[in-house]
Amino acid sequence: MKKILKYIFVGICGAALAACIVIAFTAGVSSRKSLRCTGLQVTILDSSRNTFVSRKDVKGYLDKEYGEYIGNVIDSIDLVKVEKIVDGKSAVLKSEAYVTKDGILHVDVTQRKPVVRFQKSSGGFYADAEGYIFPLQRTYASHVQIIDGNIPLAADSGYKGAIEDPKEKAWFDSMMAVVNHIERSRIWKDKIVQISVDEGRNLILIPREGNERFLFGQPTDIEDKFSKMEKYYTHILPAKGKDFYAIVDLKYKGQIVCREK
Repeated sequence: MKKILKYIFVGICGAALAACIVIAFTAGVSSRKSLRCTGLQVTILDSSRNTFVSRKDVKGYLDKEYGEYIGNVIDSIDLVKVEKIVDGKSAVLKSEAYVTKDGILHVDVTQRKPVVRFQKSSGGFYADAEGYIFPLQRTYASHVQIIDGNIPLAADSGYKGAIEDPKEKAWFDSMMAVVNHIERSRIWKDKIVQISVDEGRNLILIPREGNERFLFGQPTDIEDKFSKMEKYYTHILPAKGKDFYAIVDLKYKGQIVCREK
């Protein structure tokens, strides 16, 4: 009889516990269904690096393209649509939208990181390390490598996306290899501030300090040419002094050709 009573007691307790869980779950669901959006919190995760996109910008995108969300039941907010709107902006790499239990709609934004600016006579545009092109931003200019001159790309100042034309893409990829080599180097990233493209598509590298112009030639044999540039700075420049040479030609195999002013 004691065992029977024990099992009955345990069963009653278990049933009561299950009922409490169901009630709590139902209350939670009911509470969430009645919870309304009370505000918007936008976080720019990499704002210390670039400020292409502001909190005000993101709010403006949603107010214009999403419609009403403040005051709506949170379960009715289409988070996928929110992310799609924000991700559709050229300077945004990705976004994440979610709602917290206080009714706040959160949108976390990661911006694109430009590594180079192409400047054509018709306008300019940025490219990130993966080769994605996006327009210059009205509110902010990033301090990155600049490529100007005879740029053989049809992309204009409003273009965004990857280069599609095979010939243009081949040239663009070779240029991005040069730019990414500079970006990965603490030395060259600080020293080289501009790359000009002449009519023959040869590159001319312009340093931050000094009057030398480095004739790089075609964007090939990148490591070898930068190795020769390093030899110029470590051996030739100390021996001859600052501004002794105006032209440093890196195009030739196994040699550095320097020309005086």
